[in-house]
Amino acid sequence: MSSPEIERLIGLLAKLPGLGPRSARRAALYLLKRRESVMTPLAKVLNDTAHAVGICGTCGNLDSNDPCGICADPRRLGSQICVVEGVADLWALERAGAFAGRYHVMGGVLSALDGVGPEDLNMAGLLARAEDPEVEEIILALSATVDGQTTAHYITERLDGADVAITRLAHGVPVGGELDYLDDGTITAALKARRPV
Repeated sequence: MSSPEIERLIGLLAKLPGLGPRSARRAALYLLKRRESVMTPLAKVLNDTAHAVGICGTCGNLDSNDPCGICADPRRLGSQICVVEGVADLWALERAGAFAGRYHVMGGVLSALDGVGPEDLNMAGLLARAEDPEVEEIILALSATVDGQTTAHYITERLDGADVAITRLAHGVPVGGELDYLDDGTITAALKARRPV
């Protein structure tokens, strides 16, 4: 058996996404064999990040500044707000480099099964931002799941009186996708969202 310190390390590593108990043991062994080159610098970075990074008071992004770098960037379009479920979705959109506006992180989606209600979402912040005269469009970039679509419908209802256009991301055939490999729901969404050539 390992020492209690090693077992605690394995237990914490096993909580990371994609790591089960075996992978956590391998990662712990790797770190312990490379204390000076990996483990000690990693511990310092984890500590520094835990103390420096917080939630942006404007959009909900994670950053060491408040407002975050995206909200503070004068080159970003203030007329567009892209609503996402979580920070991972924001990062994915930023990686694509196709959006030049600002974001709003909801902090989840409505889910009766998971006990997530409207009060658990960052709805008040979005409503306040929608009242800004600079904002012209709110883009709903929520997942195509039942919970994502329920949340999109809820947001649309709540923004009913706001003077903004509400749009959503297209759903359907992915770039490079073959029809034979797509599920029925994706094909149906693609047919409904067809447009002139």
